[in-house]
Amino acid sequence: MTIQTGQQREGSTDRKPVPTGPVAGTTQRMPRIRRIIAQRMTESLTSTAQLTAVQEADVTELGLLRDRVKVAFRQREGAALTYLSFFCRALVRAAQDIPEFNASIDGDGKTVTYHGAVHLGVAVDTPAGLMVPVLRNAEALSLAEIARGIADVALRVRAGTASPEELSGSTLTISNIGGAGSLSDTPIINYPEVAILGTGAVVRRPRVLVRADGIEEIVVRSVCALPITYDHRLIDGAAAGRFLTAVRGHLSVEAFEGELAAYLH
Repeated sequence: MTIQTGQQREGSTDRKPVPTGPVAGTTQRMPRIRRIIAQRMTESLTSTAQLTAVQEADVTELGLLRDRVKVAFRQREGAALTYLSFFCRALVRAAQDIPEFNASIDGDGKTVTYHGAVHLGVAVDTPAGLMVPVLRNAEALSLAEIARGIADVALRVRAGTASPEELSGSTLTISNIGGAGSLSDTPIINYPEVAILGTGAVVRRPRVLVRADGIEEIVVRSVCALPITYDHRLIDGAAAGRFLTAVRGHLSVEAFEGELAAYLH
């Protein structure tokens, strides 16, 4: 629908838009999907001991690499090479390095299951509410497969055609909070998982860097916040810090150059 401002074109009718969301001044029953989401979020908060740690990732060089290959990547793969694809890959690799983040605590709180595969939940904002489709065995997926998988499940979830199996069974979740412009957040764990990573908006900010000669200088860099909420029953703050450091390490250009070489002109 095209919204016009100013004078209406000749022959058009001046109709008021039909409301598609909540109407101010009314009382409505909460939609079923929102009641389910509310129940799960409350269950997560009451069943776990949640804390959030945050580190900042410098993705300047990664962004430059992405800019060099994104056109060829879309043409060949039929999907956009988003920052989220890189974040997913880095998260999965860090989870393989530190298995306690790809785990779940059983209902009695006495036993822990450390999952052998990373079934990555990707939180998707839809008109009906937040949905979490799953990329199964994400540790075996290439960067292109991750990008195509994200695009595919996001499209079908928003269209309401994703199957129930695709919306369950995750072992670790990522939430792209920066998609709507947020710099940081405190994401809620997708229970019974023990951790969820948020990815803030990538923004340009002045930062202090140390040159090879030891001189400090202020330069403009592309950075984003990486908040991780973790279950303190299993994970301590020091471990959360080490895990975020591992994620940042896997976001280095060297981790992706070889795989993306085929898309370079």
